[in-house]
Amino acid sequence: MSTGLRSARSARGWSQERLIREIERYAREHILDVASTASLRVYVSEWENGKRAISDRYAAILRPLLGITDSELRDVPTAAAPAVADGYDELLLRIDSASSVSPSMVKAFYDQTELFRTMDREKGAGRLIDQMAEHLSSLEEALNFTVLPDTRQPVAVALAGASTLAAWQALDSGAVERAWRHYELAKRAARDADAPMYLAHAMAEQAYVLSEAGRPALGVSLVRDAQRSLGKAGSPRLRAWLHAAEAELCAHADLPDDALRALEVADAAIPSGPEDRDPDMLSIFLNTSHLTRWRGNVLAMLGDGEAVSSLYEALGTADPTFVRAKAGLHCDLVKAHLARAEYDDAQTHLRQARLLASRAGSVRQRRRVDLLSSRL
Repeated sequence: MSTGLRSARSARGWSQERLIREIERYAREHILDVASTASLRVYVSEWENGKRAISDRYAAILRPLLGITDSELRDVPTAAAPAVADGYDELLLRIDSASSVSPSMVKAFYDQTELFRTMDREKGAGRLIDQMAEHLSSLEEALNFTVLPDTRQPVAVALAGASTLAAWQALDSGAVERAWRHYELAKRAARDADAPMYLAHAMAEQAYVLSEAGRPALGVSLVRDAQRSLGKAGSPRLRAWLHAAEAELCAHADLPDDALRALEVADAAIPSGPEDRDPDMLSIFLNTSHLTRWRGNVLAMLGDGEAVSSLYEALGTADPTFVRAKAGLHCDLVKAHLARAEYDDAQTHLRQARLLASRAGSVRQRRRVDLLSSRL
């Protein structure tokens, strides 16, 4: 029985019929041949009931559709990594290859991560699963066999940034264990690179995994450890981001006073002006508009009626390319309107949130939509 396929399908709120339509749509877009609709109905049923193995041809369609790895799709445990060097000659060959990693190659790694970040933001993470896995594998290979510190450091930084992005994508796709492992890889790479900003960022994002697993207090402790590990070394924008994350996690942990205090600190730390990207930490997008949205999110979780004005202000300035973030913003507005018993407005934003979550393929936001639907 392919519980991996069934779980991934259910996590997106898809019926078997919806999955079949998505397979057919994907095949049309990529000019691929697939079986007839009637045959696909049989295939999906048999895949999920263990009566038919998923062929490589269909696995290559299902993985990007559902945002899962091959082992997650087929319900097979991840195999232990094979020995990477068979004798000294092979080892030296890999070391020589890694030592030739040039600044232009490191830049290519960064550019590839940036491309994936843009695609993820606009289209969702599901279609990037194979490409991200290959990208991380290439970076790990380069780092594992790079000997000298001056060559290792830039590769390790590139791996830390890519792993954190892959982890957030996995979390958004509902692959929690994969997300956790990617965050652990990001932290190891950041320590190897002696890059405290990357380490703090990976720790703080990992705190969300704990919070969403039902341990928000532990998540609060981890994000505060991230702040302590950074100290005065980080940029003002990253420090503001860490305090905003702390505020959200405190709200999840039912610590309203701590949440409001953290928002105040974030507000005091954020640089002025419309610029939102941190030049020292390209994965950080934060300006006063984003912080207004974060404030609305926290206030909505705390049941504060003032959340609505902050959220509408954020909605008016939201970047339309941040599809997943906009789905979250509409979810926040649902929660804020529910706190004020404004059910018609809540329904309007729920429909928008569901549409955008589906468009981005976000299991995480879809779960929020389902939870909010149960309150209407």
